[in-house]
Amino acid sequence: MNASRELVPLHVADLSLFSKRLRKLLAESGATTVPSHVVLLNLLAKSAGHGNYQALRAAPAPASPDAAPTPSAKPIAIARGSVLPDATRKTLGHFDTDGRLVRWPTKYAVQQRALWALWARLPARRVLTEREVNKYLTDHHAFGDPATLRRELVNAKLLWRTPDCSAYRKEPRRPVGEVREFLTVLFEHTRPASNKGV
Repeated sequence: MNASRELVPLHVADLSLFSKRLRKLLAESGATTVPSHVVLLNLLAKSAGHGNYQALRAAPAPASPDAAPTPSAKPIAIARGSVLPDATRKTLGHFDTDGRLVRWPTKYAVQQRALWALWARLPARRVLTEREVNKYLTDHHAFGDPATLRRELVNAKLLWRTPDCSAYRKEPRRPVGEVREFLTVLFEHTRPASNKGV
């Protein structure tokens, strides 16, 4: 690398949207061949050092200084000998004592249970802006990626949004089974202040 070259960081909130816009600009520029959206996503991911787009999605997000865990937050400790379903135990490992999601799980089933914890913290029967949703999510996770969490909540049908993404609303859902067990244990093992509005 040239030592005199200035490093210019680029943060992209939504790689898919960025890829679509880049593809459109390439087409408009008169490029003779324009890669498909999926090919472009993979090329962008590879240029950032990942194997492909799926590997990028599975990689833990870099920590944001604004979303650093509080010094008092610790991993949730489960009493030795306590009998918890394996699914609950695995999901709890992704939360701290402040009830914050400290890392995005790699397993889909664990991701889905973790999303319910974020869903539980959103206000009910209220239309929110994207900024308001991001604020709630930022307050309850520690890896600085509210956009992914917001998108995954929508994909899981836990959060409704308008087609233009200008308004969001918590979907009226009732957690059942493993999800309900997980939420009960999570809220029992986290600080009361983190459970306000649940």
